[in-house]
Amino acid sequence: MIGTVREVAPNVDARTLLTGAQFIDAFRVEIGAAAVTAREACTRMVVHGPRWIDALLRLRNIAVAPFGLKTSGEGAPAPHGLIGLFPVLSETPERLVAGFDDYHLDFRIVVDVAGDAAARQVTSTTLVRTHNLLGRTYLTLIMPFHKLVVRSMLGRIVERPVSPTA
Repeated sequence: MIGTVREVAPNVDARTLLTGAQFIDAFRVEIGAAAVTAREACTRMVVHGPRWIDALLRLRNIAVAPFGLKTSGEGAPAPHGLIGLFPVLSETPERLVAGFDDYHLDFRIVVDVAGDAAARQVTSTTLVRTHNLLGRTYLTLIMPFHKLVVRSMLGRIVERPVSPTA
């Protein structure tokens, strides 16, 4: 059903994207005949997300700053620019890979667009590799929010963009 976000089995090569990933999940939304590239889908998810997600990210940045963790992708290589705070590591019209490596953990977000002109779908896969106790603790603390955030962000892909005059 168009607009319904559901959890699916991850269908990515984790060894290629993030060797040693300890956490992988994936969510998918049907977008019907909407023609979007992976970059457009990722931009709708990240840049035009709900305000409550922005508030959670600000809170996260305040909480992790004393630990020396990255708060906005600073210092991360971005061969294909940034989408929000995420450095884009590789990109085709059908797949975008973003993420960065940090002291506590490394993560990747993979946005895939698939299907024919009548029945397209967008899948967002998250991969995480922790490095230490801080990374494992951080992952445990954010996990209750992760699924809610990803579901909400994917739902933004099928919503009509809000007119600046509206």
